[in-house]
Amino acid sequence: MFTIGELSRRTGLPVKTIRFYSDEGLLPPTGRTRAGYRLYDINALARLELVRTLRELGIGLAEIEAVLAEAGSLPAIAAKHVEVLDEQIRLLTLRRAVLRAVTKRKSAFDEVKLMNKLAAMSDEERKRLLDDFWDEVTEGLDVDSAFYARMRGCKPDLPDDPTPEQLEAWIEFAELVRDPEFRRLVRGMGERQAEMLRDNGGSMDALSKAQAEHWADWTGQAQKALDEGHAPDSAAGRKLADEITRAGTADGEADTPALRRSLADRIADGTDRRAERYWQLLGIINGWPPIPTAVPAVEWIIAALRASAE
Repeated sequence: MFTIGELSRRTGLPVKTIRFYSDEGLLPPTGRTRAGYRLYDINALARLELVRTLRELGIGLAEIEAVLAEAGSLPAIAAKHVEVLDEQIRLLTLRRAVLRAVTKRKSAFDEVKLMNKLAAMSDEERKRLLDDFWDEVTEGLDVDSAFYARMRGCKPDLPDDPTPEQLEAWIEFAELVRDPEFRRLVRGMGERQAEMLRDNGGSMDALSKAQAEHWADWTGQAQKALDEGHAPDSAAGRKLADEITRAGTADGEADTPALRRSLADRIADGTDRRAERYWQLLGIINGWPPIPTAVPAVEWIIAALRASAE
């Protein structure tokens, strides 16, 4: 059994504060001494620790009273305390992620407010944000529905206990999909795909089919050439440009410099570091294996096609 003074020494709370909690009914005494002084048992000590934590979180006395009414026994009070601390840790982790992002970007005050809001979004709010993004960039477009269904189906799934890197990735991802310029970029890609499908009677053209089948091989060859120091106008660049042109040319279409420049422009239209960053950030959030950048290899392919047209 503890006196108020002993509770004060164990918890670091002032005697006056403990007496106030007791008078308010949050910490009823377990008994009294013969002289009438209040005494408290181990359950009361646990209740007091929980009250202190809740007050530090800014929770009002009425709400604390309701929490304590649900708790009851020492194990239940301890379990409730763990629950409260877990939520406190979650909020502190969110704040740390925001502050780290602010430090990296040297953000202004308005950006800090936005980042804090984005970091605190619920799972449902995150999914709704992404649905809104895909709704806007595809509205009214006659595009490959199966392809866009796969794109739309990849949602950010932030774990209950995310790492700082995952939280920072989510903040950057949310800012990206909210960015009007990025939305215009992705919609432009969709518009060009819709135009291509319209011009080909609803089917993919030769280049799109070839990309679907050979893209990983082409970018692999380009990355190898880059790593070995070959320029796009080298023999390696010409060889790959010839291969892409053969695969991406429709039956009966002549291989001309204009065709090669057109193929280069088509590939360039679908190449943007922000679009790649979208998938890299989604991978970090969802715990996928790292997605290395392919943009330098693709830019090398584009340059090789243009050099081969000279």
